[in-house]
Amino acid sequence: MKNILIIKGHPNKNSFNTALAEAYKTGASTQQVEIKEISIADLNFDPNLAFGYEKRMPHEPDLLDAWEKIKWADHLVWVHPVWWGSMPAKLKGFIDRLFLPGLAFKYRENSVWWDKLLTGKTAHIITTLDQPGWYYALVYGKPSINQLKKSTLHFCGIKPVNVTYIGIIKDATEKQRNKWLQRVESLGKKLK
Repeated sequence: MKNILIIKGHPNKNSFNTALAEAYKTGASTQQVEIKEISIADLNFDPNLAFGYEKRMPHEPDLLDAWEKIKWADHLVWVHPVWWGSMPAKLKGFIDRLFLPGLAFKYRENSVWWDKLLTGKTAHIITTLDQPGWYYALVYGKPSINQLKKSTLHFCGIKPVNVTYIGIIKDATEKQRNKWLQRVESLGKKLK
């Protein structure tokens, strides 16, 4: 049985991103899996890594629970919007506070290399845009994907990481949104 963790990265619980996460969950529920969720909107924590890596901040209960879910998961599904080429601030703070040396990776002494402590896990990023995905990639270089996929997940050993772009959101009709929901539900059924 595969353990699936769905991370809802939009700070508004009533967003279309939440509907997409629910669609993925509906699809995945048709398979032999166990599903847990993290909703960034519901978490109570300080997103500011106040001391960098110099001094460890104690984790709030919501972050302790979230980390247990991340360790438990075989496959992490990240659903978030792209704002100013990045992810919402609270989601970034979530990563800053949890994906730390000694937890997600470990620096090697007297070396430029590191140990990846989350190997064996896979991920899928489902991200919404107010521009076509090809335009985001070609013109802007897909900065949020590089940040999450390469600079965080791959850095910590999570591979492969699939990406699905959903957009253009701002002018989408109800019919188009329903197509996207069906597409994401289908991804859930395939456990991608």
